[in-house]
Amino acid sequence: MPLPRLLLATAFATFSFSAFAADSYELVLKDHAFSPNELTVPAGKEVKITVKNTDATSAEFESEDLNVEKVINATSEAVVTVGPLKPGVYNFEDEFHDETAQGKITAK
Repeated sequence: MPLPRLLLATAFATFSFSAFAADSYELVLKDHAFSPNELTVPAGKEVKITVKNTDATSAEFESEDLNVEKVINATSEAVVTVGPLKPGVYNFEDEFHDETAQGKITAK
């Protein structure tokens, strides 16, 4: 393949991949509370959320709004992928400690 075509193909592949790559966010569970407890994400895009559990007990990232349930062992992390989301507010919680660990995702 001639060099200009190869460069064009490489540029297109890189653009195509980055155009469809999910945005990444992070939530930290510490003392049975999320930080931050609110995320704003782009509507219409898939998003990846890394949930880091720094507590000495297991947690469960759960959202009926997002149709997600993920157990996260003590002092470990998990990635949750959601979306593409319609504009709106989506609640989440640590089901094991729902009295203190609650939050929301706003898709705009």
